[in-house]
Amino acid sequence: MLELQQTDPEIYSLIREEERYQFESLRLIPSENYASAAVMQAVGSVLTNKYSEGYPGKRYYEGQRNIDRLEELVKERAQALFHMEHANVQPYSGSPANMAVYYALLEPGETIMGLSLPHGGHLTHGWDVSFSARFYRSVQYVVDPKTHLIDYDAVRDLARRERPRIIVAGATAYPRRFDFKAFGEIAHEVDAYFLADIAHIAGLVVAGAHPDPVPYADVVTTTTHKTLRGPRGAMILCRADLAEKIDRAVFPALQGGPHNHTTAGIGVALAEAATPEFREYGQQIVRNAKVLAAELRERGFSLISGGTDNHLILIDLTNKEVIAKKAAKALDRAGIVTNYNTIPYDPRRPFSPSGVRIGTPAVTSRGMGEAEMRQVAAWMEEAVSHVEDEAVLERISGEVRELCQAFPAPGIRVE
Repeated sequence: MLELQQTDPEIYSLIREEERYQFESLRLIPSENYASAAVMQAVGSVLTNKYSEGYPGKRYYEGQRNIDRLEELVKERAQALFHMEHANVQPYSGSPANMAVYYALLEPGETIMGLSLPHGGHLTHGWDVSFSARFYRSVQYVVDPKTHLIDYDAVRDLARRERPRIIVAGATAYPRRFDFKAFGEIAHEVDAYFLADIAHIAGLVVAGAHPDPVPYADVVTTTTHKTLRGPRGAMILCRADLAEKIDRAVFPALQGGPHNHTTAGIGVALAEAATPEFREYGQQIVRNAKVLAAELRERGFSLISGGTDNHLILIDLTNKEVIAKKAAKALDRAGIVTNYNTIPYDPRRPFSPSGVRIGTPAVTSRGMGEAEMRQVAAWMEEAVSHVEDEAVLERISGEVRELCQAFPAPGIRVE
């Protein structure tokens, strides 16, 4: 990055510092990952210079011959990988993708039914501070207070009572599998669309490590980073009969020109995800998460739902008598990056909740396995037990750096 260093040394320095931080720390935030060098090269290409309002063959700008071929190629890869009839690869991120689905299929004031945010759902699934609750009527299902699992009988009862126009299955902090078949049957019973938001688990679905929503969903949305290991973008996949509505909602209703450099990065990530190596990677994410969860339980940590079926673990720190925000900051100083997070039925405030959320996609991308997860659990126990002891946290940080040297981060070279 010689040109950047010469042109803007401040920005260059911050990027280099972040590069080293990502290399030397254990990144356990489940929504983060490492994109490959090939993905980052595509995103950093001359495609960032292009403006391409419209769709292939129907642009409002000339000079789109290469862009049209690129977008068609990426759409074909998405459709083939997820076995869906239509793909739109233009959404800028997951929230605009969900907004486009609502815009396409609902009228203002119609009812959205999604998982409550404090119970693991997403803002755009109808939470009250989101556009999805301001422009549409929102009803929320919750997890069982004892098992912390989705009660599908309760979901069915709520759907029958509220008659939503669309039912959303998806989450940011739900550590168990979704029964997409049950959601599809409930949606069909009440004449609702079924939207599966697989932003967190798309890579697991592709790898066969999580059930596939495609046989049951009318529309599937996903981000393209997280477990899919692409750039920060999104896709909408749907049945052919909904394609025109979805496309018109993305453009011209909600967006202008697509980010072509991101589209290219998505295409590279989809090609990588179609390989046998990626399938093994997705399976290893889940194996690592299960081992890490088991080790944490052995060390006295209380886990929401008792464990995990996917890439994500939600820890309730109440029994450790440590405020989650303080624990997350101590873990960061120890080189273990997590986020504090609300747990179901949390008695504490959202900005200082009882839980810490962790996941295994990024460490698995580095090649770490079950043995390393056991060591991570040991470090976490020690750090959470010594949140005020800077000497202990600094020692753990040094040990973490040594481990990270043995498992280089994809796409990053640190001298």
